[in-house]
Amino acid sequence: MSPKRYTITAALPYTNGPIHIGHLAGVYVPADIYARYLRGMGKDVAYICGSDEHGVAISIKAKKEGITPQEVVDKYHKIIKDSFEDFGISFDNYSRTSAQVHHDTASEFFKTLYEKGDFIEEVTEQLFDAEANQYLADRFVTGTCPKCGHEEAYGDQCENCGSSLNATDLINPKSTISGSKPILKETRHWFLPLDRYEDFLKKWILDGHKSDWKPNVYGQCKSWIDEGLRPRAVTRDLDWGIPVPVDGAEGKVLYVWFDAPIGYISSTKEWASREGKNWEDYWKADDTKLVHFIGKDNIVFHCIIFPSMLEAEGSYILPDNVPANEFLNLEGNKLSTSKNWAVWLHEYLEEFPGQQDVLRYTLTANAPETKDNDFTWADFQARNNNELVAIFGNFINRVVVLTNKYYEGAIPQPSEFNAEDERVLAEMKAYPAVIASSIERYRFREAQNELMNVARLGNKYLADAEPWKSVKTDPERTKTVMYIALQIAGTLAVLSEPFLPHTAKTLKHMLNIESEDPLMQLPEPLSWELLGEKIDLLPVGHSINKAALLFRKIEDEQIQKQLDKLEATKMSNQAENTPVTPQKDTIEFDDFTKLDLRVGTILEAEKMAKTKKLLILKVDTGLDVRTIVSGIAESFKPEDIIGKQVTVVANLAPRKLRGVESQGMILMTEDKQGKLVFMNPDTAGVKNGEAVS
Repeated sequence: MSPKRYTITAALPYTNGPIHIGHLAGVYVPADIYARYLRGMGKDVAYICGSDEHGVAISIKAKKEGITPQEVVDKYHKIIKDSFEDFGISFDNYSRTSAQVHHDTASEFFKTLYEKGDFIEEVTEQLFDAEANQYLADRFVTGTCPKCGHEEAYGDQCENCGSSLNATDLINPKSTISGSKPILKETRHWFLPLDRYEDFLKKWILDGHKSDWKPNVYGQCKSWIDEGLRPRAVTRDLDWGIPVPVDGAEGKVLYVWFDAPIGYISSTKEWASREGKNWEDYWKADDTKLVHFIGKDNIVFHCIIFPSMLEAEGSYILPDNVPANEFLNLEGNKLSTSKNWAVWLHEYLEEFPGQQDVLRYTLTANAPETKDNDFTWADFQARNNNELVAIFGNFINRVVVLTNKYYEGAIPQPSEFNAEDERVLAEMKAYPAVIASSIERYRFREAQNELMNVARLGNKYLADAEPWKSVKTDPERTKTVMYIALQIAGTLAVLSEPFLPHTAKTLKHMLNIESEDPLMQLPEPLSWELLGEKIDLLPVGHSINKAALLFRKIEDEQIQKQLDKLEATKMSNQAENTPVTPQKDTIEFDDFTKLDLRVGTILEAEKMAKTKKLLILKVDTGLDVRTIVSGIAESFKPEDIIGKQVTVVANLAPRKLRGVESQGMILMTEDKQGKLVFMNPDTAGVKNGEAVS
């Protein structure tokens, strides 16, 4: 198939929070590389996305923040859209599912299937929170996953094993609204009978895409189909979403996973209307190639449910490929929005201004294409300093600086090429096809490595030829070397655009590739195809501009700041997850008054021999100076607590510890790091012996 046009979709990000590096690595950078490459090849491309703004998680966020669901989605839609634009994610249209065009499109799609009799209408039992007096949508229920035993699975999905669930599948379900155990209550809903489409899915996926889909995608689809498909509800009892457009469905909305993928269609309609195109060409024409870019948690929806919806409707094309990525971890731990264990894009932009391409490069180099992978700040720094700065940036800087120094910025006239020159030029011409092949097979990590090999080729060629030396002894040879190095630089300017768009723009300006001055323009615009056909990409006499910095070194202090930030998050999470000690049995006031609590001062402190935890203290209680043995040696050095004011239980019966009689107890608690803290007066001047009441 040689497609006439391409429809590329990227998973609609959910607007209950900002975007982090896991989203970028899993979906948006790979999709952007693919779209930019196709445009560079002169293809007709519609790269489509938008904010997913319905569903129960939005309602949860709104309740938590005390605002309306619309205010939630408006806030995060802007943050997400701005982050995408800043990172150069080149959507042709970025819409939102709260738009009227989407409400209309989703409603029409539902009604078409409804009128064709494709839905099953059933009264079923659904989990209901009696305390909150409402039905519980999937994300309002947590419990134990029946497949892996994870105790914090949601009602629609287990984030531990990735299994798609129904809320009634959970073991020991609990309402996230009231914390109570839900009951089962009857409600009426419409179901898409996926079991009717098993034969279609077997033929289309298991037979038709066994050799070209990723093993992780194909394997998950096969597992679902082999287990046997069941009808799946496409409506929910909620007050936030698209109302079910049939009589008798008051108080019900379209299930977010029914309406969200239709968002690709409605976003395409929005774009086509603006651009004067026919949207149906991009969704219904057989000469269009449809590709979905998603993360692995969305495979079942894009490979099983949405295609079944399209097949049921009857007039749409099916995706040619769904190159889903696995998950990206952060410093060895799973990324988590709720636990703030993430690198948020909008924060990255503040802390590393102008370095969007460094993150794009690192995420592509570590892309979780076939298995989960890990992002570390140490690797991020090494990728930048050892590859982008030392190889790519170093090569370009040398070429541009030396051309301006030796030839006033004009491309020199080469002499006859020797064998090494011919080899380097042949290798340069071969790279566009090699990189294109990797991109077209969705191997973006491999493709980017081949891009860096072009920079390595140029860097080694210059290092071996040493034009800064030969310019004094053999100026004609130097012109040839610099001419070839400049052609490699021109090749990099074009090939780097899908991967490093900001860098490519700066490099093209340096090389004057896209000049607005007619007298300075190249004979023909540089394109991927042209790179493989000729070597004189930058012709003799063409003038380039002065050098500009492409990449800058990232210092240890910047990386340590990020590690400290993550460590603070980890400590905060540990503190939040540490259970509070349960309250003890109720006592009477008279029981409390039996305690004699006094302010005292530690006069002496020494470690008890042959123990790790015990200190022997001499404490002035105001009543007397007494010995108290305290298990605080692992938290305090003896010399650090002399003179410390403390609170003492003065009337505790004496008790011998390791042969030493202890005549009281010192009150302590723990901070969020688990370190012991003295419970002492917070005002200076309280004298020893004062009673605490």
